[in-house]
Amino acid sequence: MKAAVVTNPGADPVYGEFDEPVVDDHHAMVELVAAGIHQVVRSRVEGRHYSTRGIWPAVPGIDAVARTPDGTLVYTGFVDPPWGTMAERMAVPGQFGTPLPDGADPVAVAAGMNPGMASWIPLARRRDELASDRQAGDKAGLGTVLVLGATGIAGGLAVDNALALGASAVVAAGRNPDRLAALAERVPTPALRTVRLEPDEQRTADALADALAGRPPSAVIDFCWGSVAEAAFRALGRDDLDLPDADVRYVEVGGTAGPDAALPAALLRSRNVTMSGGGLGGTAVTEILARLPEYLSMIADGRVQVPHTAYPLSEVGAAWCADDGTRSVVVPG
Repeated sequence: MKAAVVTNPGADPVYGEFDEPVVDDHHAMVELVAAGIHQVVRSRVEGRHYSTRGIWPAVPGIDAVARTPDGTLVYTGFVDPPWGTMAERMAVPGQFGTPLPDGADPVAVAAGMNPGMASWIPLARRRDELASDRQAGDKAGLGTVLVLGATGIAGGLAVDNALALGASAVVAAGRNPDRLAALAERVPTPALRTVRLEPDEQRTADALADALAGRPPSAVIDFCWGSVAEAAFRALGRDDLDLPDADVRYVEVGGTAGPDAALPAALLRSRNVTMSGGGLGGTAVTEILARLPEYLSMIADGRVQVPHTAYPLSEVGAAWCADDGTRSVVVPG
C-alpha cells in the first residue's frame, strides 16, 4: 500500500510502499480520510518521545479520521507500530472508533482532536472537580487558567478550551509576539491576558506573577516545561500563607523548552500544588473515550476553530516541512 515512510529516526517521511497492516480478531481495517501531523508525531519520528518504539522503517501518525467498511467516518487511532495512520489503510482496535457527527469536516477533526484534547481532558476534569467541591469559589467554572506555550496550535486551543469550560480569566504565555497579538485579536475578551516568554527567566516569572495579579490559577497547562516551567514555579511561589484558595493543578503536556525542570520544594510546601502529566499512557483510555464525543461535537459545529492545511499523502514531504501557522493534514491522493 502507499504510505508516508520514515526509514530511520529523524528522517523526513517520504511517499512510498509499505506492508499492509496485520488484522486479527481485535482489529479492524479502515481507510484513511485525514491524518494530522501533530507535535507528538514529529517527536516520535525524531525518536525523542517516550512512546517511541524504535522500530524502523515505520509509518508516522497517531490518530486519523477513517472510513470503515460500511462507509462510516470515525475518529480513530492506537495503531500498532511500525504502522501509523498516514497510510492508505490502517488496522485499528475494534473498540476505538468514534463516529463523526453529521456534517463534520473530517480534515478539521483530524487537525484539531489531538492538540485540542491535550488540554480539554485535564481542564474538563478540573472543571468537574471544582463543581463537585462545595468549598470551591466558582462551582460552575475554572477560575483562572495559566497556559504556557499559548502561541502554538495546541496552546491556542487550550485558551479556547479554558474559556469554553468557564474560566473567569486566562493568562496566555508564549514566545512569539505576533502570534500573541493575533491570539488577543481572535479572542477579544477582558478575560484574556497575554504574556511574552522572555529568555530571562526572572523577567518571565515577574510578568507571569503580574498577569496572575496575586491570585493562584486553578489550573496550569504547560506545553513548554524546561526553563519556562521554572519561571512559572517562581511566579506561583507565595508569601501570603493565609490565602485560602491556593489549590493549583499543574499539568505538564509538552516539552518544547526542555525535558527537565527543577521543582522547588518550597513551592510544594507553601501551596497545595498537584503535579501531573497529560499524554499517551498518562490518561486512561476510558477517560479519553468518554470525553471524545463532546470535543468532537465542538469541532463539528464550529465552536472550535482549527487552522489547517490539507496535503495529498503523495506530498507528505511538503506537509512535513510546512511552517505557516496551521496544522498540516494528509488526505488520500
